[in-house]
Amino acid sequence: MHDIKIQKIIGIARSGNMFGYFNLALHLKKSLLLPLALPLVISFWLRSAFAWVDTIFASFLHDETYGAIGDASIAAIGLTLPLDFLLTALWVGTSNGVTARLAAAIGAGRGEEVEQIKKATVKIIFGLAAFALVIAWFIWSFADRIGLDSVVAGQFKIYATVMMLGSALTSFWSILPDSIVKAHYDTRSTMWAGLCSSVTNLVLNAFFLFVLEWGIFGIAFSTVLGRIAGLLYASSRARRHENKRRQDIKQNTPGLSSSPVRSILLIAIPSSVTFVLMGVESLAVNGILKNTSEAVSNLAAWSLFDRTTRFLIMPIIAAGVALLPLVARLQGEKRFKAIGFELLSGVRLSALYATLIVFPLVLFFGDLIAITLTDASTTQQAAIQLMHFVPIAVFVIAPFILTRATFDGLQRPRPGLAAAFLRTFLFVIPFVWYGSKYASYFGMTQIEAIAFGYLLGLSLGSLAFWLFARRKVILQ
Repeated sequence: MHDIKIQKIIGIARSGNMFGYFNLALHLKKSLLLPLALPLVISFWLRSAFAWVDTIFASFLHDETYGAIGDASIAAIGLTLPLDFLLTALWVGTSNGVTARLAAAIGAGRGEEVEQIKKATVKIIFGLAAFALVIAWFIWSFADRIGLDSVVAGQFKIYATVMMLGSALTSFWSILPDSIVKAHYDTRSTMWAGLCSSVTNLVLNAFFLFVLEWGIFGIAFSTVLGRIAGLLYASSRARRHENKRRQDIKQNTPGLSSSPVRSILLIAIPSSVTFVLMGVESLAVNGILKNTSEAVSNLAAWSLFDRTTRFLIMPIIAAGVALLPLVARLQGEKRFKAIGFELLSGVRLSALYATLIVFPLVLFFGDLIAITLTDASTTQQAAIQLMHFVPIAVFVIAPFILTRATFDGLQRPRPGLAAAFLRTFLFVIPFVWYGSKYASYFGMTQIEAIAFGYLLGLSLGSLAFWLFARRKVILQ
């Protein structure tokens, strides 16, 4: 009966008319994806609010020598984004691997293997923490030598170093408890952990900035401490789930993994690399912006655009995180048509979200954000121009994220990895560079041409991957 409904909904989706499109939305409540994704949507939005809090408070910064340094501070945060995204990619990839292995072991009742995987995860976390420490040392040692404006370089040195140290000492250690609660299908605990982190970050940001006057160090430090609050909550929930599991007599099935670290990394590495490549795109764009005229203003404006896009894309990323285990389960049940339906539902729902929520938000609040969070008129103008591109960015990124999650769930990470390489090196970076060089030829400012190149690269990458998925998954 479920498969008949799926075929009916897919038929509606393919009809292409407006009535069918909204009729599909009415049927989306039957999707298995939605109840799994909703708590993660809230959680990811709250975690993304970390970045907005930092950006908002950074706009108030003032220096006795240089005066208002809000633009320079926002630019410094924007330069940190690719590095933070790199570590987030490692976090997400490792969490995906750990969650998948824990869920499989718990489902099979292999309690000893669960303990084995948890110990293997700790070893991986130590390696990730060491990597973050190396990045922190590199930033502190060389931030003044990479050709940045002196004020931007000083703010970047402080903010980025603290953020990298925070990942080493706090963020990566949340991988294990977060994976445990997700393996037990407790996505609500993930949501509450995000809420604890966000509230703590907000309160401490105000205290460190306006009471202690710690400047950008206080902004970064409050984010680190906020993550500790989420870690403590997730750890308490994970212990509760694990205590119940150990008391379950069904969890005594013998069986161990021959190589637990390797079994996690087989899933974690391809997933991480895919996200790392998205960070490479951001690094490349920042490098190109650094060499434009009005570099500080362009970097600050792009930081706001990037931050806004990342914040508004969070529900789609959350849907992708929920889609991965769902696809894996449907594959195990040999319900291949249902996999195509869930992917198609996710993409259609993303289109509705971009059209009905993101577009109005940017239309009514985009200019206000750009004006409120910037100082110089050149920064405001560039930020306003970029804000108009946010709904398009969300719209064109969604198919790529959901399609990649589907192939990971099918335990076929290579298509997603190959698509990520093509998007980054064949489409996004070349088009952004071309836009920066030939902006005047098209009658655009450099920032406009760079944005057009960026969106075109994202669009072509998503389209190519979607057509591949349509043939391999949806039409099967």
